[in-house]
Amino acid sequence: MRGRDPILANTPDIELWPGGVLRARGNRDARVLARARTVLRRKRDGVLLAADLPEGLRPLVPRLAREPGLDAALRTLARPRHPALRAGIDAVPDLPPTRLAEWLDILGIDGDAYAERTGLALEPEPAWLAWAGRDRYGRALWLRADAARGWRHLVASAARDGVVLEAVSGYRSHDHQAGIFQRKLARGQSIDAILAVNAAPGWSEHHSGRAIDISAPGEPAAEESFEDTPAFAWLQANAGGLGFTMSYPRGNPHGIVHEPWHWRHDGTARTD
Repeated sequence: MRGRDPILANTPDIELWPGGVLRARGNRDARVLARARTVLRRKRDGVLLAADLPEGLRPLVPRLAREPGLDAALRTLARPRHPALRAGIDAVPDLPPTRLAEWLDILGIDGDAYAERTGLALEPEPAWLAWAGRDRYGRALWLRADAARGWRHLVASAARDGVVLEAVSGYRSHDHQAGIFQRKLARGQSIDAILAVNAAPGWSEHHSGRAIDISAPGEPAAEESFEDTPAFAWLQANAGGLGFTMSYPRGNPHGIVHEPWHWRHDGTARTD
């Protein structure tokens, strides 16, 4: 990342990615991204909007000036380096859930009724996230700074015991979660069936930047068979002492299926 701080700055509509992280989809973007200090990425569909180059901002889409949320992104970009590094990276403010009501209406989910039925907490997105490496697919893995440190410690501790842990998914925005629902609905799944597996947009622990889906080499992602692996046995024995808990065990009160792969970092080591 050429000395840039590995921080993802987050605004309600646009993410500001540090240079050297995003992978280009074409030769033109590759040349621009190779020189970019920061890249502006639209949250709802992942489209690259602009690159901050040494000579100034380079639009990557037509009519960039009309892009919703651009002013907020440019104000964040104009700050000298990222404020997280000055104010204390662990003290992260939350973003307002600007499009959440719209998404719930589109998907036909009554947010108040859902929260009451499941007992899940509304999870706002953090204003910035820290680099936590890459997942098994080579994608950037973003978490809150303390969770990123906790994940690296968890991986290193497992490796010392001969166990390999792989990240499958970390931070996800409200928009990303809504996209998961739209794709499953398009494949013919019912909203009730989706809600048994995926938390509604706004209530997924992945929004917080503290949750991570974990797997092991050769093991399919997000499958209950992970429960039978040495990696899961190691997590059960050791993760609590390193500040991680499994969010959705069998019989959990939230109505979500058993997810042995889904763990949340709360920073509180268990000693029992």
